[in-house]
Amino acid sequence: MKILVCISKVPDTTAKIAFKDNNTSYDTNGVQFIINPYDEWYALVRALEIKESQGGSVTVINVGGAENDPTIRKALAIGADDAVRVNTLASDALNTAQNIADYAKKEGFDMVFCGKETIDYNGSQVGGMIAALMDMPYISYASKMNIVESKATIERDIQGGKEVLEVEVPFVLSAAKGMAEARIPNMRGIMAARTKPLNVIEPSNTDYMTEIVGYELPPAKGECRFVDAENPEELIELLRNEAKII
Repeated sequence: MKILVCISKVPDTTAKIAFKDNNTSYDTNGVQFIINPYDEWYALVRALEIKESQGGSVTVINVGGAENDPTIRKALAIGADDAVRVNTLASDALNTAQNIADYAKKEGFDMVFCGKETIDYNGSQVGGMIAALMDMPYISYASKMNIVESKATIERDIQGGKEVLEVEVPFVLSAAKGMAEARIPNMRGIMAARTKPLNVIEPSNTDYMTEIVGYELPPAKGECRFVDAENPEELIELLRNEAKII
């Protein structure tokens, strides 16, 4: 199996969010960046499990500048065979998907994996766009997968239960919790990552259909108000007239 895994660079979940340039760009000063957890823990690790059990190769792909290289190297340390970075700004979902799809079609991958969404934008757009551009089946929010020869049985959570699907390769999949267990790079993997190929290619598409107009932080949380347990009438009054939820 020849598997392509899409990875994104995102701020660590503990990072303090701030903006600059009149709130039109994210302030990266002092921010620690990581591989998007859904891409790393579920999509990448499941791809590696398939390679280990059935043979094949795992390539990771990222769209972005040279500042993303350390993040990509971590994916190589976890076990990916090689990596590709498309040397362009990843600010538009369709542009990102187009560049990944063009590379995937050219190289003839059997499966394209990505996380269900990124933890910074939560857009959940790129996977579906890649599938549409490649004219392949798309399974979103997959939580389990088994492959026998060229057929995959995939389970995903839906409202009120689970859905089981069967699909023939090639296909595109977005991975959610349950797909695999996170792996920590060991020293051998970290050392090997230094010599694994990280190929930089120029974008096949440079058109951007959207632009960021501005960012805005959510309103600050108000102070907590405490109501005496002996006075439920006050709580009901607050919920009805101030919170307006009853």
